[in-house]
Amino acid sequence: MNDKSPSRAIAWLVCALVAASLYGNYYVYDSIGPVADALQSQRGFSDQQIGLLNAIYSLPNVVLILVGGVLVDRFGAARMTLWTAAVCLLGALLTALSPGFAGMAAGRLLFGIGAETFGIATLAALAQYFVGGKVAFSMGLALSIGRLGSFSSDMSPTWFPHAYAQGWQPPLLIAAAMAAASFGGALLYWWLDRRVAAADKGAAQQQAQPFAWRDLLHFGKAYWFLLALCVLWYSVILAFRSTFAIKYFQHAHGLDLAAAGAMNSYVFLAAVFATPAFGWLCDRVGRYAPFLAFGAALLPVAMALMALTTTSLWVSTALIGVSFSLVPAVMWPLASRLVSPSRFGTAIGLMWVAQNAGIAGANLVAGWLNDRAGASAQNPAGYESMMLFFGLASVGGAVFALVLWLTAGRRSQEQVATAG
Repeated sequence: MNDKSPSRAIAWLVCALVAASLYGNYYVYDSIGPVADALQSQRGFSDQQIGLLNAIYSLPNVVLILVGGVLVDRFGAARMTLWTAAVCLLGALLTALSPGFAGMAAGRLLFGIGAETFGIATLAALAQYFVGGKVAFSMGLALSIGRLGSFSSDMSPTWFPHAYAQGWQPPLLIAAAMAAASFGGALLYWWLDRRVAAADKGAAQQQAQPFAWRDLLHFGKAYWFLLALCVLWYSVILAFRSTFAIKYFQHAHGLDLAAAGAMNSYVFLAAVFATPAFGWLCDRVGRYAPFLAFGAALLPVAMALMALTTTSLWVSTALIGVSFSLVPAVMWPLASRLVSPSRFGTAIGLMWVAQNAGIAGANLVAGWLNDRAGASAQNPAGYESMMLFFGLASVGGAVFALVLWLTAGRRSQEQVATAG
């Protein structure tokens, strides 16, 4: 860190505030899954409508995430973190207080408009305050604490049983309170950033690169294989885990709400600790593609065990947890190796655009399949088409990971031959 950079104490305080804000944001995102059954039984929502509540989060970001990156560059990380946290809070309140489906969908849409740009702004904040070292560690730590928000959301039926006993709305009001806490962290970070800027105007300079369509022409095949894996893998993980897993565990495997939420939560709890560890291991070994292929292959195995066998859900959940820890720990560092540093922002932006489109589509397709098959506690076999869809998509992701491994290995051999 140069002499004009903020002190380490200030930088870690910013990291703590950003992590706290991410915790609340992740909690709100995953708040639909624990109340999915209540929304269906108490409000008459179909599975397609429930899927839409999460799909609508991703739909605007197919385009707006590119705009969000430009706004972060234009107005600064602190200001955009505050603004988008406020948008997320309004969306969470609208979701919890709306009397009908249209209002809840509008709330989730508003939350989605703010949340992804919020994510970009928090990454920009950490890059800004950790210039010269520990950028990756600070981002990994903040991400892990954010994932604790998802774990907490899944555990909320156990932690707040009285709220869930009162119906669908009290749990969503708790989520709105988490969004308010997230906004509070963003407000404190914005205030601190203003103090730092006033003390040293050179302390915080944005380093982001603008998106340029012409940069896409320079990406090689390996990058596009990685993008395909990103879309398929995240579509299965987030559409299943965040929207349908708890309901599926209740209806198809006979778990009660608290047990189903706890079972689903361990995916994120494992990732909190394992993701930094896997990242450290991959850096030490220096072989990213094989680790990525292994992590991607675990997902279809887990889906098959859940859908086709009577194996304990602990086994399949553990496999999903390892996959969810390993793939993100390798995917983003590998992306930085497949494209030049000057185009890294463009590459990540495009991956996030495609990822949001895939997640939205997977939510809608899964909900439609469940409705068409009449999936319910009385008809657990109705979930078979959804599980087949998720299984095929996860197999596709594993295939792209394998092709990427072979491509990366061939590329390395060519580099060795050229050097010889």
